[in-house]
Amino acid sequence: MKFVDEATIRVEAGKGGNGCLSFRREKYIEKGGPDGGDGGDGGNVFLIGDQALNTLVDYRFQPRYRAQKGEHGKGSDRTGAKGDSIELKVPLGTSIFDDETGDYIGDINKVGDRMLVAKGGKHGLGNTRFKSSTNRAPRQTTDGEPGEVRSLRLELKLIADVGLLGMPNAGKSTLIRAVSAARPKVADYPFTTLVPNLGVVRVGDKASFVIADIPGLIEGAADGAGLGVQFLKHLARTRLLLHLVDLAPFDGSDPVQNFQTIEAELAKYSEGIANKDRWLVFTKTDLLPDDELEQKISEILDAVGFDGPVFRISSLANEGTEALMQEIYRYLEALELAEDEAETAIQEEARIRDEIHAFSARKREERKARRQQQAGDDEDDDDDDVEVVYER
Repeated sequence: MKFVDEATIRVEAGKGGNGCLSFRREKYIEKGGPDGGDGGDGGNVFLIGDQALNTLVDYRFQPRYRAQKGEHGKGSDRTGAKGDSIELKVPLGTSIFDDETGDYIGDINKVGDRMLVAKGGKHGLGNTRFKSSTNRAPRQTTDGEPGEVRSLRLELKLIADVGLLGMPNAGKSTLIRAVSAARPKVADYPFTTLVPNLGVVRVGDKASFVIADIPGLIEGAADGAGLGVQFLKHLARTRLLLHLVDLAPFDGSDPVQNFQTIEAELAKYSEGIANKDRWLVFTKTDLLPDDELEQKISEILDAVGFDGPVFRISSLANEGTEALMQEIYRYLEALELAEDEAETAIQEEARIRDEIHAFSARKREERKARRQQQAGDDEDDDDDDVEVVYER
């Protein structure tokens, strides 16, 4: 199936049904009165998250969707049926924008997430609604309102724990093939990866995480060179970025310059992505002797000034990849634990706040009850002090 991560669609909610103008007509019944029913509401348009989907390709071939209109009202006070709503399934990680205004509408991130994107028109009123003591035979009705019509831009951001970043032929596809069941294309020429690839990395029997292989960048990508930055949005949801640097580029380029080029393009694209936690991974270490390898890595680190975690791997020789995956899993596990603790702290703070409010409310009620009781006792005391004199 072709991978498509952007699509523009036009959605139109159903029009509300018109109200009916009708009068009761039955044999032997005079002056039956109005009996025109209301119309039905128009159908809505919803977007719903579906885990089985991983592309927006269907919306490229069918970009228009229209919900059913509401039926018109009928005589005998019969209300028109509501129009059927439609639910459009989208992959998890889909962001929705208004294509005309550019406004952000929301995200679909979980299975079953349901978002109303076009509301159906309200029904019209039949003439029964307008009868009164002074208007026994109304001929007034209202038409149903039109449904919302919107042009939406759908953007798919793949949900992955780890994103691979680097120049073309830095070894991203080879790495994801070595550590997961994903099989992206690998060749000795640039841009063999034309679309993002996802791979599930198994760490132990039950532990796993998702890694994303993003097409390579070149200088000027932020301005549209090469594949541009059309796929960098998929890094927005990742928790960790691995910047892969080829120690022995086949084109003879400088690894330091390659590193700086990627960092510069990333900063141009998004400050938020540029500030994500990032590890430096030197690839193709099997192509250099050990003494030359360490010297070259030391020179590169001195030149780029990178102060984060550094790893050395050879995906083809399967050297260092397992240790890297283990470290990634431990990092993600610690991150989730910290997030859980932060959420627990927030929940505990909310619980304490609720307890304080409940205690204060209870004390107020107790004080109020004591005041009322005291006021009642005072009235009883006043009655005891009154001297009653009966006249004879």
